[in-house]
Amino acid sequence: MKTILLTVVLGVSIAAVARGTQPAAPPTGQTAQSSPAAAPVIKDPAEYNAYVGAIKQTDPTAQISGLEAFLTQYPNSVMKIAALETLMGDYQKTGNQQKTIDTATKLVTADSNNVRGLALLAYFDRLKAQGGDPQAVQLLADAKKYGQMGLDALPKFQKPEGTSDGDFEKMKEQMTGIFDAAIGIADLTAKDYDDARKTLRAAADATPDSQKDFSIVYPLALAYAGPIPPDPKIPPDSINAIWYSARASIVAPNPQYQQQIEKFAKNQYMKYHGGDDGWTDLLAQAKAGPAEPGGFTIKPAPSPDEQAHNMLTATAPEKMDFAVWEFILTNGKQDDQNTVWDGIKGKAFLLNGQVIDASPTELHLAASEDDIEAKKADVTLTLAEKLPLKSVPKAGTSVDFQGDPASYTSNPFMMVMEKGALPNLKPAPKAPVHHKPAS
Repeated sequence: MKTILLTVVLGVSIAAVARGTQPAAPPTGQTAQSSPAAAPVIKDPAEYNAYVGAIKQTDPTAQISGLEAFLTQYPNSVMKIAALETLMGDYQKTGNQQKTIDTATKLVTADSNNVRGLALLAYFDRLKAQGGDPQAVQLLADAKKYGQMGLDALPKFQKPEGTSDGDFEKMKEQMTGIFDAAIGIADLTAKDYDDARKTLRAAADATPDSQKDFSIVYPLALAYAGPIPPDPKIPPDSINAIWYSARASIVAPNPQYQQQIEKFAKNQYMKYHGGDDGWTDLLAQAKAGPAEPGGFTIKPAPSPDEQAHNMLTATAPEKMDFAVWEFILTNGKQDDQNTVWDGIKGKAFLLNGQVIDASPTELHLAASEDDIEAKKADVTLTLAEKLPLKSVPKAGTSVDFQGDPASYTSNPFMMVMEKGALPNLKPAPKAPVHHKPAS
């Protein structure tokens, strides 16, 4: 797992803890109240020596051994929180992930407002869930819980002694991003797309490194893409979905993911824009940097009624394909529908379609590719002459047919054509003539 960001957060703060929480020596000849307010006092000399002896170890393994022994012997020490924080950092330095998490859990149990422990638990629970852990549902619930606890605790987080103002602000920004990411992934999994967009965008914007984190950027793209089928209460944010999908393809962990996500992003782009022109430039912009360029936008595809009008401008109604008639008569403005209908009504047209069902007097046909694929009739053809029963075409048969458009309905689309004929239909074979035998 990628732990660079969390190491920065904890590395700075744990070092500050080690510097800033040295206990005061046991009082000799004076009351505890006279000790400095900023330094907790260990009254027992043996406890004091055990803690100081452990905390002064420079080797992480030796420090772990000393602090574990100290916490076992003095479980209620005034230095318990500081010891757990340092121990958590030591386990992370040595690469012992499970012990790091176990220590963070003890730390948060002892201090529910401890942002360092909350950040670590929110981070690792979230990544384990995203990595396909069998306990993903529970891990995400825990990650969200720790994330919300962390956001609530951050305003009370005091700057560790020895930490500069700049480092402290950076630390808080990174922690905020960790908490928002945990909440956002949990919300996305629960299909709370609206909140997922807000929290994951906040996580992505927390630091420049967050915009390079595939585990945040790709879920943010999915959150912006919205639910499928679309929920009218949560409309997709198509431009951001396209941008972050393109970014996700750049930062994806392997070439296979990169290709799959780039294809996904391009399909979204074409669906929104109406073509692939400009896609190469957008992908180059996404590669150049994590943030959208100033004024970034994508021109949307023409609306259906605009497309219908453009089709009518380009081609006379009598020269259009049936599918174009259907599109304009379904999506065009009334004036454009009238123009098309006036141009084809009552005129004979030879078309091709697939039989949905048929009788000797009437055929229901699919004449557009979409309706052929859906096996849905869009033409009712009334035949001028009754067909012999043996000549009635079977369902699924492709036939040439002729007819005069007589009427139509837009939704669902159906065109009624009269004076119908099947010009290429082979005549039914004649029944054999049986002659009476000669006497």
